[in-house]
Amino acid sequence: QVQVVESGGGLVQAGGSLRLSCATSGSIFSINVMGWYRQAPGKQRELVAAITSIGNTNYTDSVKGRFTISRDNAKNTGYLQMNSLKPEDTAVYYCKITGYYSGSYYPRFDYWGQGTQVTVSS
Repeated sequence: QVQVVESGGGLVQAGGSLRLSCATSGSIFSINVMGWYRQAPGKQRELVAAITSIGNTNYTDSVKGRFTISRDNAKNTGYLQMNSLKPEDTAVYYCKITGYYSGSYYPRFDYWGQGTQVTVSS
């Protein structure tokens, strides 16, 4: 099995910063994509940022220039540095990983963490 645990959320004032971490463990051969998603009350879960194993990244438009996604492949750990936070960034942030259990590259897995709350006050 695979475990995904997010940490680093909290309460911050607008303009502040937080760094989220996504720690993984278990039967992981490789993680192809690490993604950060968020879900605000009454809204659908949305992709915030994602990073591939070779470092290609993409961001939703609302966070470009403010958030930075990164990963440590040796530790199978991911990060989301969030700067210039706004009240509209308030949400539960989830880490999702997509990868493989073994070198046969089959089957593929997808795992989600439990989420970490980020609250930005105005």
